[in-house]
Amino acid sequence: MAKTAVRFVCQNCGAEYPKWMGRCSGCGEWNTLVEERVRSSRSKHQPWVEPSGSKAPQAITEVVSTAESRSTTGIAELDRVLGGGIVPGSLGLLGGEPGVGKSTLLMQVAAYTAASRGGKVLYVSGEESLSQLKLRAERLGLLTEQLLVLSESNAFTIGDYVESLEPKLVLIDSIQTIYLPDLNSAPGSVAQVREGAAYFLKLAKSTGIPIILVGHVTKGGSFAGPKVLEHAVDYVLYFEGTNQQSVRIIRGVKNRFGSTNEVGIFDMTDKGLVEVDNPSGLFLAERPIDSSGSVVVPCLEGTRPLLVEIQALVAQTPFSGTPRRQATGVDYHRFSIILAVLEKRQGYQLQTQDVFVNVAGGFKLTEPGVDLGIACAVASSYRNHVIAPDLAVIGEVGLSGEIRGVSQINARLKELAKLGFKRAVVPAVGENIVSDLDVIQVKTVSQALDAVFE
Repeated sequence: MAKTAVRFVCQNCGAEYPKWMGRCSGCGEWNTLVEERVRSSRSKHQPWVEPSGSKAPQAITEVVSTAESRSTTGIAELDRVLGGGIVPGSLGLLGGEPGVGKSTLLMQVAAYTAASRGGKVLYVSGEESLSQLKLRAERLGLLTEQLLVLSESNAFTIGDYVESLEPKLVLIDSIQTIYLPDLNSAPGSVAQVREGAAYFLKLAKSTGIPIILVGHVTKGGSFAGPKVLEHAVDYVLYFEGTNQQSVRIIRGVKNRFGSTNEVGIFDMTDKGLVEVDNPSGLFLAERPIDSSGSVVVPCLEGTRPLLVEIQALVAQTPFSGTPRRQATGVDYHRFSIILAVLEKRQGYQLQTQDVFVNVAGGFKLTEPGVDLGIACAVASSYRNHVIAPDLAVIGEVGLSGEIRGVSQINARLKELAKLGFKRAVVPAVGENIVSDLDVIQVKTVSQALDAVFE
């Protein structure tokens, strides 16, 4: 008869302890340990606890390398983020807020793979019934006999179907609803998520069938469950967007087969997700013409430059207390540094002003090349001076007020010319500039503001 062992696992970092503790010594958090009961007997469905029987170590120079044969998903924007397509035997993780469109995206990928590759695709849902899955496929016009749907939460049962059907692709929605019968904890617990991910990782590697898991996210934006979930998979994709806007963005934060800097941009319609061929035009479609506090910045996401509008509003603080500082879509710490540079180097009296900065369209900017755009937008609103609509700015701002160079300046200028811009303020350092635009090179924030407001 199987014996049951008791252990305590941290819900935050996944550390294990033989007895309960008030504070986890791994991550330092309080009251995060939960009790788990694990059967000591080994099941035939648990291949990862058996001896692997791997070969003896060998020199890396003797290892035979093979090229990765990727299969396209039928969605160019998703293939861009994945690095060219799905690699056989890979295990991926897709996460996003509820209602953002994860299931819609997976249904489109499943239908295309089933129709184009001449094989079966298995879509497993632990949250929806088969009738719900068919309703979604009908609404999207994706009905095909090669798309097999399964409403199941038992990981071992899913594994048996995968081995018998040998599909081209397996989609599991979601890992938080999957359970292993050998574990006494509930689905979604730390143990179930960790062991479920390990089971599907072994299944994908042993069969060569790619598997994509859907993961729930918490209020903080991180995946629910242990951090080991993200470590175990080959790639992690975040699906960003809000119900108030139709723009959806896929961002890769981990990819063992490609870059993690690429993003895919979509438009959510009643017929599913539609790829955006000209994202720069989409983000600038509603840009005001004669309004201060608005400037265009060519940012770089992966290998593709995108034009985004940075807006700023500087208003008198209605109270005598601390003025408000709010940044949406840009890093708040860099935003605070830029305000300090404007106060110290330019003499702007922002101590009594509320300052708000926003990236139009809901896009999130992470690179320092947008610093000068933030500074110019704030200065434009503070001085109530409109920046010319055919002018864009690029550059990183240093603490002494200098403008530092950015990468791939020519690619950014090319995107500006494509959208009809005439002038650009750029750093006076970096690669040789080749462009038909009127390029103004500056070394300091003061020179940049003089060029912008000339």
